[in-house]
Amino acid sequence: MQLGGWVYIMTDRYRGTVYVGVTSDLVARVSHHREGTGSDFCAKYGLKRLVWAETFPTIDEAIMFEKRLKRWRRQWKIDLVEKVNPDWDDLFDQLAGT
Repeated sequence: MQLGGWVYIMTDRYRGTVYVGVTSDLVARVSHHREGTGSDFCAKYGLKRLVWAETFPTIDEAIMFEKRLKRWRRQWKIDLVEKVNPDWDDLFDQLAGT
């Protein structure tokens, strides 16, 4: 059985440094980022704010989109976030149901 996946963007502030990631468990992964154990990049730059996330039917589809998104220009990533989250609010509590 193949599980679905998430592609997400973390940042430190409005239009700040961005990190694109992929996971099958968004709540756990973002929690790790917030604790400083999710990735060296997020820990180094203090990226603790989840500003965009999209779910995919399979982890393979999520990985394919993540790879494509990482090649996007920075402005395209900013535009993607601002379509659904113009103020760059932290969406973690909303997605985690807390």
